[in-house]
Amino acid sequence: MSREGGAPGIATAANVVTVVRVVAIFAWLAAAELAGPLLPDAVSVPWALTALLFIAIASTDSLDGYLARSRNEVTDFGKFLDPIADKLVVVSSLLVLMAQGLVSIWVVVVVVAREFLVSGLRMVVASKGVVVAASWLGKAKTATTMGAVGGYLVAMALPQAWAPTLWLYGLSWVAMAAAVVLTVWSGADYLAKCWKYLS
Repeated sequence: MSREGGAPGIATAANVVTVVRVVAIFAWLAAAELAGPLLPDAVSVPWALTALLFIAIASTDSLDGYLARSRNEVTDFGKFLDPIADKLVVVSSLLVLMAQGLVSIWVVVVVVAREFLVSGLRMVVASKGVVVAASWLGKAKTATTMGAVGGYLVAMALPQAWAPTLWLYGLSWVAMAAAVVLTVWSGADYLAKCWKYLS
């Protein structure tokens, strides 16, 4: 939807997707809170639904950006809310896993510290009229993190005594370790690109 003069209004398709994603994050958190204990010998339907909802939310990660660019409907509201939605998805999912004892508090601290660093750097360079393009490291970090969280959630839904479940936990741990490495690497890369504007 466009305002008079051709500028896109706030109710664009991309912004609607972003708002729905933010609301869905809180619905997902409620579902995780109510999912109950893991089951040793049966599939946990509440955790299976929680995993499916997370996968649905994660799959829309780049949909709003694609819609905004393809429809020429990039708005300040979308630029403001989309990064917040992305961070909410990552941080809230890590907190749920930490509450289940599946990830260390250090994983959460590293991820949150990187987000603070990048957000601060973006504000500084933006004040100088500079835009630092996102690198493949950031995209790889996000995809690996989402994959690791999704793997953990699926494993939580499966019977805990199954050998395949234990393998899935192991693969998810490896993916999360890789995500932490990419998180640190992408943060350092962004700092290196912005350093000349800081000095």
